Amino acid sequence: MSLLHFGRPKTEDPVAAPRRPCAWRVGLCGPGLGPEPPVAMLSAMFPAVTFQVLDGAWPERAAQTFDLLIVGLDAADVAEQERLATRVAASAGRVEVLVLVRAADIETTRRLIHLGAADVLPAPVTDTALAIALERIFCRLDTGRAQRRRGEVVTLLKAGGGVGATSLAAQLAVMLAVNPALAGVCLADLDLQMGAAALYLDVPDTVTVAQVLAAGGAVEEVPFASSLPSHRSGACVLAAPHDLMPIETLNPALIDGLLAGLRRDFEITLIDLPTVWTAWTNRLLRQSQRILLVTRLSVPHVYLARRQLHMLAAQALDDIPVTLICNQVESESASGISLKAAQQAIGRPFDLVIPEDRRLMHQAIDEGVALSALRRGSKIEAAIARLAEVVAPVHAGPAAAVMGR
Repeated sequence: MSLLHFGRPKTEDPVAAPRRPCAWRVGLCGPGLGPEPPVAMLSAMFPAVTFQVLDGAWPERAAQTFDLLIVGLDAADVAEQERLATRVAASAGRVEVLVLVRAADIETTRRLIHLGAADVLPAPVTDTALAIALERIFCRLDTGRAQRRRGEVVTLLKAGGGVGATSLAAQLAVMLAVNPALAGVCLADLDLQMGAAALYLDVPDTVTVAQVLAAGGAVEEVPFASSLPSHRSGACVLAAPHDLMPIETLNPALIDGLLAGLRRDFEITLIDLPTVWTAWTNRLLRQSQRILLVTRLSVPHVYLARRQLHMLAAQALDDIPVTLICNQVESESASGISLKAAQQAIGRPFDLVIPEDRRLMHQAIDEGVALSALRRGSKIEAAIARLAEVVAPVHAGPAAAVMGR
């Protein structure tokens, strides 16, 4: 089948594309697009982009070779559809994929988007529609490249539930926000079903992820700095939805836009993730400047910490700096497992050990205030201050006097 099956009816003039400084690399998977992929037409429309026709249905080392793949799919071929779905999911966050679908239906389109496809177009597709889709993807790639040089994203990854990651994120956000050297701090709660970061800081009139998505328009164009409510310390909060929301509501494309907007408006964005792995959490971790892996001193949590580290390596995310945190650590006599034994089981030492102070932390959560507003100089506050120095080493200084709500 030729690309004419996928819509190159020449009924409309090609749309002239703007010149751009970035030379993106695009691979056209020949077997899926037919004998005459429109390389000449695309090269004329996007002269700064390199287009290459590939012999195979999917290239080896795609992410190292290309920024975007254009592939064709016959939705009536179930086996072909499953193969492509597996490839798209595995490539999420590594390479963009534009799928041209013959015999397209809503279910197939939705599935591919949720798995991480940059866009899905029904075939046949006109030159104009293809150009618009490519321009949208290139703009997102341009934005992502530019924004990576701006605000930083620090993501909290949990080794199971009950590790105290949200309370840690809330106190870290407050501590960073009072530092005048930082140009804006945001805590974004993307735990769509169990997130409670806004409650931990007692932030009223919250703006939630669900509201941002329901507003329509491009997520990256949302003025987060002026729209999000803030804690008295100055830390802005993007809250989790009020009602349970399906995890698959988010997808890699939405994550790209969300991170672009947050990076634009805040110097540091802390992100609280759900405990599940999805295409969009993978995409988010891949775009993070640092991962804070939070666990606690118990056999199950040590096992889960090791499993998360293995998963990061399996997803080729182990080149991102990971700070391994053992939270809520009681005295050796009160713990069923020692720090030494836990580190040996995990296979690496803890970067930071945060002591247990349940009463102080619970009071801070109940009142929505910083730890220092209740008791200055506590061991837990000092440990979180050391974490702040890791997250913002250039700017971090002594913990300032943090106000309450």
